[in-house]
Amino acid sequence: MNKRNIWFHVLIALSLIGVAAFIGQIRNWSNSNDEFLISPVSKMPSKPKTVARTTEQNEPEIFVKFKSEVTSEEIKKITAKNNDRVEDKIESVKGLTSIDDLDNKSAAEVADQYSKMTDLVLYSEINAVIKLDPTEIKQTESEDNAGESAVNGAPNDPMFADQWALHNEGKNNGKAKADVSALEAWKKTKGNKKIVVAVLDTGVDYNHQDIAGNIWTRPDNIPAYKDAELGIVNDIRGFDANANLQDPMDDNGHGTHCAGVIGALGDNDEGIAGINWEVEIMPLKFLSRGGMGTTKNAIEAINYVIERKRAGVNIRIVSNSWGSTSKSKALEDVIRAAGEEGILFIAAAGNDGTDNDKRGHYPSNYDLPNMISVAATDRNDQLASFSNYGVKRVHIAAPGKDITSTWINSGYREISGTSMATPQVSGVAALILASDPNMKLDKLREKLLRSVDKIESLEGKIETGGRINASKAVN
Repeated sequence: MNKRNIWFHVLIALSLIGVAAFIGQIRNWSNSNDEFLISPVSKMPSKPKTVARTTEQNEPEIFVKFKSEVTSEEIKKITAKNNDRVEDKIESVKGLTSIDDLDNKSAAEVADQYSKMTDLVLYSEINAVIKLDPTEIKQTESEDNAGESAVNGAPNDPMFADQWALHNEGKNNGKAKADVSALEAWKKTKGNKKIVVAVLDTGVDYNHQDIAGNIWTRPDNIPAYKDAELGIVNDIRGFDANANLQDPMDDNGHGTHCAGVIGALGDNDEGIAGINWEVEIMPLKFLSRGGMGTTKNAIEAINYVIERKRAGVNIRIVSNSWGSTSKSKALEDVIRAAGEEGILFIAAAGNDGTDNDKRGHYPSNYDLPNMISVAATDRNDQLASFSNYGVKRVHIAAPGKDITSTWINSGYREISGTSMATPQVSGVAALILASDPNMKLDKLREKLLRSVDKIESLEGKIETGGRINASKAVN
């Protein structure tokens, strides 16, 4: 055979081998992909359709409270079937779940969808937006220019003379003794580090020189906060439910102001004096820098408080200087659960100058055994012009106009609002507990409501017809 024929046959053989190899590879591809080629689409698990949303829309759309017999696995199946997801289970209230819609439906549509499942669902509702009530904020004088008080028994805090709510001498067109009688109360007690008051607000500036010594820190014997959805949160100084973080630093100022009213260090030659010189303030943040939040974030923070109470932290009071006209059964259920743990819930009545018996303001309007709603008075013992009222739904009044207290970045401000009246009552509640840290909730609430000075301007306006008196409360 000549060389030309040899190479001709070699080329034919190589071509046949290549074709055979190619056919074999096709068969291999076919076999390796059989599971995809023959599996019907109907047997594939449905995958949630994520939708693009803004930061503000990342909150869950609704709350659903399922009946007690509906299991967690059943809830997951129900939500998956509706192309939704369980965003969070609220541990303190059985069956209460926040749900995130993945179809870009309106919150109202999703809530309506679940409300029709009457055999499984007790109620469903929209996750509403909450914002701080408008308040009047003024820059205060510096400490160097603040007037000193020569009153017997007064602390050496340079700005104490500006704190008419604690001791009113009738200056600046005020009325003498139109105050909470703090000097008299301090003869009995100035507070107790065993009492923890949670301030649910924009957070607290825990580095402020006039508050830092009274900030709660998690004891070594209390484990870090653990949540099924969040995991372990190293809650050294409280909790930020707005961003699900361990750091509740205030970037607004409102929460720091409230905290100072309750527990700024007294007689420390610095700034102001709180109603309690000794107390532990737990910072809770659920409102943003702009004072905006949601019902879900408020619930998450209260749920945290309940868990910490069960873990051994002596949280007895939650001070709430916020509210809205949106009623939430979910929020009401969680506040009720806090009451079952012995926690008093003190809330601002609102700053619309309206009757809460006719137009609800929440959470202050919830008819719960652990709720106290607070109106605001001015330095003349008159109901402040901005303050809400209601003989059935507003229980007590406290000074709330032109209140000087702490502010972020080591500052001080003068603010008006029922937001400022609320921590006055929270502070007095903590003073009562200072002598009896284990006092029962019902007794504490009764003692607060009985410890008032009857004021003519409040008669027929609020339930007690009076303004809180700390001296009566502790004696």
